[in-house]
Amino acid sequence: MSTERFTSGWTDKYRLHMVTWNVATAEPPEDVASLLQLNDQPAIDLYVIGLQEVNATPVRFLSDLMAEDSWSHLFMDTLGPKGFVKVTSVRMQGLLLLVFAKMMHLPFIRNIQTTYTRTGIFGYWGNKGAVSVRFSFYGHMMCFLNCHLAAHMHNALQRVDEFEYILETQDFDIFDTPHVLDHKVVFWFGDLNFRIEDHGLHFVRSSINGGRLNLLWSKDQLTMMKKKEPFLQEFDEGPLNFKPTYKFDRKAESYDTSGKKRKPAWTDRILWRIKPKSLPSEEDDDDDEKASTPADDGQEEYPIMVTQNTYTSVMSYGVSDHKPVIGNFTLELRKYFDTQLVDLAPAGEWSADHDALLSYTILEDFMSSTWDWIGLYKVGFKSASDYKTFVWVRENELPEVNEVIEKSVVKDDLPLLSGEYVLGYYSTNLNSIVGLSDNFQILESKRAAMEGLVSKDINGIDK
Repeated sequence: MSTERFTSGWTDKYRLHMVTWNVATAEPPEDVASLLQLNDQPAIDLYVIGLQEVNATPVRFLSDLMAEDSWSHLFMDTLGPKGFVKVTSVRMQGLLLLVFAKMMHLPFIRNIQTTYTRTGIFGYWGNKGAVSVRFSFYGHMMCFLNCHLAAHMHNALQRVDEFEYILETQDFDIFDTPHVLDHKVVFWFGDLNFRIEDHGLHFVRSSINGGRLNLLWSKDQLTMMKKKEPFLQEFDEGPLNFKPTYKFDRKAESYDTSGKKRKPAWTDRILWRIKPKSLPSEEDDDDDEKASTPADDGQEEYPIMVTQNTYTSVMSYGVSDHKPVIGNFTLELRKYFDTQLVDLAPAGEWSADHDALLSYTILEDFMSSTWDWIGLYKVGFKSASDYKTFVWVRENELPEVNEVIEKSVVKDDLPLLSGEYVLGYYSTNLNSIVGLSDNFQILESKRAAMEGLVSKDINGIDK
């Protein structure tokens, strides 16, 4: 994150890293560091990862409902030690969408909701369709839509119809952004399955091998459909300066050598849309060159700009017949707010030798609930449910704004060993952590040595 002076005043810049990958039911690779560009500078603030065809056989899907799937585990285990926390996730059969954020941003990611739409096999089995996540990021309404659309060359129009159906049917329980296109920023990505028309297999492969990708752009079905469909023209996409990402031999960088010899295609895409000032009128339908304009709702006072820094594929991964596609973006915006909804602090010294005390204060009315809770997290925690212990907020009555409330944590629930921790207030109505304390130390308990968790030091000799 960085702060700069923009034409309309001070704005902050945040880095968003997106991944889309059809994993073709494969188990994840051992290392996803290059996929996530963990050492990228400036540092990344948000990760949004959309997968398609995660293994969803009935037995496997039921087991994943009881515990995180192997792909989610890998991303959480990789990003957690780097200070990223899973904000939310949504899964519909093989479609999976994950959102991670730097811990410092958690109190400013609010009103999180997820939904899904089935389009495959008459809409009853979710092998095709879309999963989406919406939230406000420092007050800016954003929506991320991970799609897997109909396959095969001849279904280009069906793919457009499916996407339009998804946009029309997905809704959220938010009064000012009930539909996908109501959001100030929308990212549309996934295995969109658009193919390269007309050109034969030999011409496509020779163009790829010769580095003449531009010869294929005009026959890319999504590019062609954007010229015909006004609602698609509102979505931007970076240039296709990377090789088509489908179809490859597994564990190889060679295109399909099977008997089918599928023609390569840019099936895997990332697009984005800034909400126009007004929706196109019927008179504008024939204007193929109409471009998106900045959003009208508070855009001048609270601007947001999306700039794509990177749009490419990562060819080194071979577990699937698709290669993953990554998009790195800068979100430049003026924050609507920069104060947490709840202030939290530990009181006094914390160790498992005695009960601990914490205090919290509601700084702004936000529909708090007696079902809210405060979690104790070890720094590096992976998700809101990854707490060491928790306490319910005051149960008998809702707090007044600016009222200081104290809660105790019984010593038996505290960790015995020393470590760096943080308190987080979780709102059940907003589905998110809306307040974090400063990091603090829990001291090693005397009981730790008694229970053999640490060595005893007797007369300077470890026993």
